[in-house]
Amino acid sequence: MLQIEIDSSSGFCFGVTTAIKKAEEELAKDGTLYCLGDIVHNGIECERLRQMGLVTINHEEMEQLHDVKVLLRAHGEPPETYELARQNNIEIIDATCPVVLKLQKRIKEQYETSQHSTIVIFGKKGHAEVLGLEGQTDGNAVIIESYDEVANPTASNRVKPLLDYSHDIYLFSQTTKSLDEFHRITEYIQSHIAPTATFRSFDTICRSVANRMPNITEFAARHDLILFVCGRKSSNGKVLFSECHRVNPNSYLIEGPEEIDAAWLKGIRSVGICGATSTPKWLMEQCRDAISTKD
Repeated sequence: MLQIEIDSSSGFCFGVTTAIKKAEEELAKDGTLYCLGDIVHNGIECERLRQMGLVTINHEEMEQLHDVKVLLRAHGEPPETYELARQNNIEIIDATCPVVLKLQKRIKEQYETSQHSTIVIFGKKGHAEVLGLEGQTDGNAVIIESYDEVANPTASNRVKPLLDYSHDIYLFSQTTKSLDEFHRITEYIQSHIAPTATFRSFDTICRSVANRMPNITEFAARHDLILFVCGRKSSNGKVLFSECHRVNPNSYLIEGPEEIDAAWLKGIRSVGICGATSTPKWLMEQCRDAISTKD
């Protein structure tokens, strides 16, 4: 008999849960609410909220709005967004994750007290959270996406090295990045910083995400087949799925039950279903139910 297990540690993180709860509360009162960007990197959950009245907008569309309510998702926003809201008499429903808010404050304070130093953020360029963090430095932070960017300074036909090691460097991280890679970057910069310069790194990776890595490693290893349920735009989802696939090559990333291929189940005795911090439990349960009909 086919055994199916849903990973108990998968599902919405605290920040996403709070943002969705705030959206549902506002929609229950007014029936319409604007959200700046996808509230969560999961298309199916976004569609559920859209049917409740949530309208997703971008920054350009927000500039045209006046006298409305706009929800800021868990990723956070740069200072300019709050200023735009003030100018357009927009009421902000702030669902920024407390972990991200704390990180924004730390970066802003470091930037204002270290004007001649370099603020480095380990994160994905263009990611909503990173844009909010970069905004705390007036756009002057250096964004590093990977260890290779630091260790290979001549990559991408770069004219000059990414970092000037003769200046003070302060390293922070997007909350959902790999803890191991952050430590590698820290060690590399530490070994190259000039004796006359200061280097400090701040481990700002969210533990509710970081702690999922060892859990998901163990979970993926004990099943014949892994179905990782996740929106394809999810940053932490890509990291977690990569770990699943490393441990168990018979792992598939799917957005919903309709993507499950019955051929995957042939000869399989156990299936593990897991997901990202942006994956709702109810969606993983739908995938479990879909497998039961295909078995």
